[in-house]
Amino acid sequence: MTMTETTTVLNADEQRVTDLVDELLVSFPPASTEPKVFLGEQFDRGLAWVHFPEGHGGLGLNPKLQRTINERAYAEGAPNPMYRNPIGHGMTGPTVVAWGSDEQKQRYLRPLFTGEEIWCQLFSEPGSGSDFAGLSSTGVEDGDEWIVNGQKVWNTMAHLADFGMLVTRTDPDAPKHRGMTYFALDMHADGVEVRPLRQITGEAEFNEVYMTDAGVPDAHRIGDIGEGWRASLTTLMNERNAIGTGSGAGSGSVVRRGAAANDAIDIWKGLDPCEQSGARKDRMMQLWCQAEVNRLTNRRAGENAKVGNPGPEMTIAKLAFSELNKPLYEFCIDLMGADALIGYDYTFRRPGDLDVAGTMHGTRYSFMRVRANSIEGGTSEILRNIIGEQVLGLPGEPRVDKVGPWKDVPRN
Repeated sequence: MTMTETTTVLNADEQRVTDLVDELLVSFPPASTEPKVFLGEQFDRGLAWVHFPEGHGGLGLNPKLQRTINERAYAEGAPNPMYRNPIGHGMTGPTVVAWGSDEQKQRYLRPLFTGEEIWCQLFSEPGSGSDFAGLSSTGVEDGDEWIVNGQKVWNTMAHLADFGMLVTRTDPDAPKHRGMTYFALDMHADGVEVRPLRQITGEAEFNEVYMTDAGVPDAHRIGDIGEGWRASLTTLMNERNAIGTGSGAGSGSVVRRGAAANDAIDIWKGLDPCEQSGARKDRMMQLWCQAEVNRLTNRRAGENAKVGNPGPEMTIAKLAFSELNKPLYEFCIDLMGADALIGYDYTFRRPGDLDVAGTMHGTRYSFMRVRANSIEGGTSEILRNIIGEQVLGLPGEPRVDKVGPWKDVPRN
């Protein structure tokens, strides 16, 4: 296809999307339409994830067209589905499209997008966080269902979730990466218990989840038996994409209002001139420039990633974002001086469904919460290993646990 033909096709696609957005906004004005109704209509028109298949919230078009859809919808006050269901929208949706059956796509994607069904992630365990493939929660086949036992930890929003992305050990005789199977777990099922984990912020955004003889229908299995590792990589890559872009909305903008770089600038503007030293100004500009480099790099990588599953470039983005956020907010706290030590409520609380983004709580909260960025979605240490081996082609660390049955691998 020539460049002219490509442009013609793109223009035709742009016109199609424009017409559908026009129809949506006229028929269902966001200001007077219930959010779940508006999002349902957006999904039905293929404007939820425009690159997804038709009939499943998309039109099979270039993912760059999603920006046009979002900008026009948000300008009219449309709800942001990422804020309503961040894990479901950013991680479950791409995983279900890549690995789910047609029936599962039909069942899960629309209520996920509208926020009627909230999702959480059930991957890490007390004995297998960074070594995710070493997990020990079991799934035993019993007729047309699986009986699940085990414990998961660091489960964001599990106390609000209707479903959880669950990976269990279904074949202990297979090597660790081959004996795992992926399920959609009903969080309200018998045998599923959610307990809060209080963080340094005072709230319990994280949880631990216990499964005791919990039954999971085989119809809720996502992907083939034993393919849990491969399916989970789709989830993890999209998780790093979401964290690496630095925004729950997925915009990747670290200079929009509310992001760390602008937090520092806003605090700077309120300082007395005598507090605006040259050394402080130099430090602020160094951090802001790093943030801007990350934003531009992430935007380019993010657009490429939308065509398929995010690749190792998003691992780089996630690592850079995590390690930059900490000095950025340390600088913000330094600018605030003694005021940074007062005015924060450490009272134990459980965040609500629209109360999970750190920037909603202010600078003091974010200073503490960003520590989790270097842990969630893969620790910075693990990500450096991934980048060294998969991006730079360096020799991998010696591993003796990749072959042989999982049950024979020594564990703590």
